Amino acid sequence: MLPDPLYLDHAATTPLLPAAREAMAEGFALWANPSSPHGPGRAARAALEQARAEMKALLGWGGEVVFTSGASEALMLAITRSKAPLVAVSAVEHDAVLRHAARAERLPVGGEGRVDPASAALAGLVAVQQVNSETGVIQPLAEVAAQVRAAGGALLADCAQGVGKLALPEADLIALSAHKFGGPIGIGALLVRDWALLEPTGGQERGYRGGTENLPGALAMVAALREGPGWLAEAARLRARIDGAITAAGGEVVAAGAGRLPAIGAYRMPGRSANAQLIRFDAMGIAISAGSACSSGSLKPSHVLTAMGAAGAGEVIRVSLGRETTLAEVDRFIAAWQEMAR
Repeated sequence: MLPDPLYLDHAATTPLLPAAREAMAEGFALWANPSSPHGPGRAARAALEQARAEMKALLGWGGEVVFTSGASEALMLAITRSKAPLVAVSAVEHDAVLRHAARAERLPVGGEGRVDPASAALAGLVAVQQVNSETGVIQPLAEVAAQVRAAGGALLADCAQGVGKLALPEADLIALSAHKFGGPIGIGALLVRDWALLEPTGGQERGYRGGTENLPGALAMVAALREGPGWLAEAARLRARIDGAITAAGGEVVAAGAGRLPAIGAYRMPGRSANAQLIRFDAMGIAISAGSACSSGSLKPSHVLTAMGAAGAGEVIRVSLGRETTLAEVDRFIAAWQEMAR
């Protein structure tokens, strides 16, 4: 008999919230193309623009919003359509940034995974994430933004892990993805402080993205945002419980001294590879990950942990909590980790 499933990989994707599911169904009922000039199309357009306006209000964003298929597309649009060249990225950025950054300078991070804001004082486009998806480390983006702007540059922030949980940072371009905070897969946004930052491409979304707009997805994303981050206080308590238990059992908490998003923890089990741990946890019905979801199937060492100079990088797993995670589930994971460590 298979064990009951326990899902602790919410940083990869988290379940669709009931409110988002209902909003999505309402969007499917408005089936007309929002770019069509007839009555049904105008009704769909009105709903889309209402969602755009509400999203800006919920996020406290005074700039513009381009709906995309997710954070990866938003980052691609920001980098490839920016009028300023990409001059630097942090060494711990997601692969969705790094794949466009072959010629960009790498901003180093310290042992806790944080960028030195002074290193970002560059003219051009600088990309520094808000929250690292593997370690949960929060970057000092207020200080980074001040340095970038003082140098005449613009800041691009990958906020896929932060939106819906933390306040927006001071940035000129912000990428986000709905399925990280309870919305559906396949919808996200690029927040743009000033249209002058980007070259238009033609098509929909004010000429900055082609393709029929995903109205059901946009409505569901906004509905998920309305739910808010109230669950993070409990996540902080649960993550602290995991941190303490793993440390007491001889494990290591990665970046324990850094400011971290309460929902993400990275843990080293000395002497046991991350891949062996994944297989064993999966056999026990427990879903965790090693690295980000986009690279967890790779045997390559995590570029994030390598950049941090972390000891035993190949022995680190990631546990990420959601609003549904319970104390009993956390205790089940702890017991499984302790058994494996023994």
